[in-house]
Amino acid sequence: MVAVGDTHTLGGTQMTPNATTQTETLLLTETKDGVATLTLNRPGQFNALSSALIDELQTTFDGLAADPTVSVVVLAANGRGFCAGHDLKEIRAMGDVREVESLFARCSRMMMTITTLPQPVIARVHGIATAAGCQLVATCDLAVASAAARFATPGVNIGAFCYTPSVALGRAVGRKHAMEMLLTGETISAERAYQIGLVNRVVSPETLDAEVETLARSIASKSSAVIASGKQVFYRQLELSLGDAYGMAGHAIACDFFTDDGKEGVDAFLGKRAPRWKKQAAEKRSLK
Repeated sequence: MVAVGDTHTLGGTQMTPNATTQTETLLLTETKDGVATLTLNRPGQFNALSSALIDELQTTFDGLAADPTVSVVVLAANGRGFCAGHDLKEIRAMGDVREVESLFARCSRMMMTITTLPQPVIARVHGIATAAGCQLVATCDLAVASAAARFATPGVNIGAFCYTPSVALGRAVGRKHAMEMLLTGETISAERAYQIGLVNRVVSPETLDAEVETLARSIASKSSAVIASGKQVFYRQLELSLGDAYGMAGHAIACDFFTDDGKEGVDAFLGKRAPRWKKQAAEKRSLK
């Protein structure tokens, strides 16, 4: 079990638990200067996604979606690993297919919430990320990995194919790269993950926090409303035909120019000064 007093630091800032249990705090949260850091806190289990941890993540993401003070979310983890996937002991103890299917449905909803969240989500990957842990990395909008990180979808090795991780993985990397990971179950290095597009950057373990913080601060300095709209349109247009995608994108950029931040941004550019963005809750825009 993990004591409530356990903390993780990012950029020198101490993080506090988001739950009050005296035996285990599954998720730590900290918000500073518009960046919310969520830290998986089951280090003894390599941060396996138990039912309770999935629920904690879902509740926290739901709260962040409506929080106008948060511009960027960082997903980190305590201990030696980032996330070892689902808690197999918990699954093995379940009674039937419906119970396990319900667990995976809740996990899938949590993963999809990351995609629909107004704020960009950055995975800070310091160690092993396997199965649903690799799925988390693939689902996040951006990922920065330590050179010590490793990735795998090893379900095939235990007789349970990584079906749900394949959904995110197949949308994050090329089809043949995804299939190689899924069919062999082999572990790949951080450098290989970068080569196939699973992560954005690979840095030394010593500079991981600084690299993540620099990336997060860069995004947080932009208009939150524009970032939210841009993320929404990016994922939606991927599902459309080429013509419909351009139609949606054209409508979105035209709308941007008539928002408060769009007007401010253009005026600031023409006036050769820094823009002053409005900090407000980002609303989902009509994409007609």
